[in-house]
Amino acid sequence: MPATPQRRRTVRRLTIGAAVLAAAGLAAGALPAGADTGHGARTGRTVDVQLLSFNDFHGNLEPPQGSSGTVEEVQPDGSKKSVPAGGAEYLAQSLRTARKGHPYSVTAAAGDLVGASPLLSGLFHDEPTVEAMNKLGLDVTSVGNHEFDEGRKELTRLQKGGCHPKDGCYEGGKKFRGAGFPYLTANVTDDKTGKPLLKPYTVWKHKGVKIGFIGVTLEGTLDIVNAEGIKGLKFHDEVETINKYAKVLNRQGVKSVVALIHEGGLPASTSYNYNCDSPGPGDGISGPITEIAKHVTPRVDALVTGHTHQAYACTIPDPSGKPRTVTSAASYGKLYTDTTLTYDRRTHDIVRTAVKAPGAANHVVDRTQPKAADMTSLIARWNKLAAPVAGRPVGHISADIAGRGANAPESPLGDVISDAQLEATKADGKGGAQFALMNPGGVRSDLAFKASGSEGDGVVTYGEAFTVQPFTNMMNVVDLTGAQLLTALQQQVSGPNAASPKILQVSEGLTYTLDMTKSGADRIIKDSVKLNGAPLDPAKTYRVAMNEFLAGGGDGFPAFKDGKNKYVGPSDLDAFTAYLTAHSSADKPLTPPKADRITVVK
Repeated sequence: MPATPQRRRTVRRLTIGAAVLAAAGLAAGALPAGADTGHGARTGRTVDVQLLSFNDFHGNLEPPQGSSGTVEEVQPDGSKKSVPAGGAEYLAQSLRTARKGHPYSVTAAAGDLVGASPLLSGLFHDEPTVEAMNKLGLDVTSVGNHEFDEGRKELTRLQKGGCHPKDGCYEGGKKFRGAGFPYLTANVTDDKTGKPLLKPYTVWKHKGVKIGFIGVTLEGTLDIVNAEGIKGLKFHDEVETINKYAKVLNRQGVKSVVALIHEGGLPASTSYNYNCDSPGPGDGISGPITEIAKHVTPRVDALVTGHTHQAYACTIPDPSGKPRTVTSAASYGKLYTDTTLTYDRRTHDIVRTAVKAPGAANHVVDRTQPKAADMTSLIARWNKLAAPVAGRPVGHISADIAGRGANAPESPLGDVISDAQLEATKADGKGGAQFALMNPGGVRSDLAFKASGSEGDGVVTYGEAFTVQPFTNMMNVVDLTGAQLLTALQQQVSGPNAASPKILQVSEGLTYTLDMTKSGADRIIKDSVKLNGAPLDPAKTYRVAMNEFLAGGGDGFPAFKDGKNKYVGPSDLDAFTAYLTAHSSADKPLTPPKADRITVVK
């Protein structure tokens, strides 16, 4: 399932004016009397509260493989460097180190801690990740769309504890205790009761300091998760919900408020240390969060965001014109954000003047630091349980095959996956598919040549394949006319996907031209769409393979819901592993495809 659905709202690129930015750089002179510019405890009117935050961890207890496990860093000379990062052992160590010397420190997250997880966590319904979050000191999180991957009942179990209803308890004599931190679902309500599914907000308290946290997930969650698991739930507008509960907190005397929002933006640079407040041409941040930030009440002092897997620490003015921090820490535990909230004991509010917002910066969770011993122990314990399944070899590759980290409309791993899906469904009696389509958000990682364990370089294990295809969606084959297919291809770049296209990965034989110099549906050059060299015939019926999520119209592709004569095949993971086994060996490893099926005009 995708990581970046687009909203049905107008988005625009937002760049902060140079004058405001210059003013925002003013030092402690903008703070009230009695303030101290240090980070420790204050003896006067104000005290610094350290807010540590991260998002989109997705069960990556072990360091992610390939480009999924790196962050881009801009060097002083302007060059860019790739830095290995992430993993629970290093995230826990980073957070614990950051907390030293900060008597007032709170740790928050912005959703998707679980879901689309590697096998080490996903095999056990993400209980290992929740356990890790408890140990590393997470205080609160919003829910993300992926927390709903297994439905509302499973999310409730992750919060409250108890063994899995089908798989039971995984360790003898141990019952899953659930999250020791609140999952906040302010904008997710039950149809029957009208009440939030879980708590809408919580108040963190420490030595007289009170900070309210409101948690929301993206309003469009219904469009990007399987509908069956969230029947009876409504997902409300994020801004309206946050503003509602900010008033509730205000009436309770809680004046300091942080919103945890599982929705995000797209900075102009992918480097984690990019200054997205830079006033240069083309700089800034775009995407749904810019509109959200502009309309969330000034009662909210900072926005911690996620979902887009991007890194940014920006300043966007609130509706009153005051600058306000908006942050995101990429994904997979590769970064954490450190934000300083200056709390005024007299007003009980965070100090935000017309020229200064709370300061925030992202930091790399680097792998050169010592590992957190309790996380090493946790990983080893669960790995022992997973080993019989995870370590089984399923294929061989000659080099890295980029998927999540390809940064291109068509990825080599996307080609492999769509080819695998076609092969699993093309035979008569197995669906009769003529080609396959794969949603890009369902490709969750790369396949790395370097061994992740003792299997040897170039060996693909079942666990690594699971990390790439963790949803275990069943394959569907349906009848679609050429006209319906063209409409679906146009939906990649129009409607809810116009601002951030979702380019479907295509199996061998399907080719077309994508012209990104045009706008909307016109980006798909109609006459260029061909199957095995023959133009797509609008009146002809084709057999098309795709996973059940896409076939249900997910990711903004309603055209697929009109498919007829559905055939249900194997899971996408089984199709993927079977293909790797059939098409590779130690002597003849699979080579990365050229990814040249979609011609892109920029």
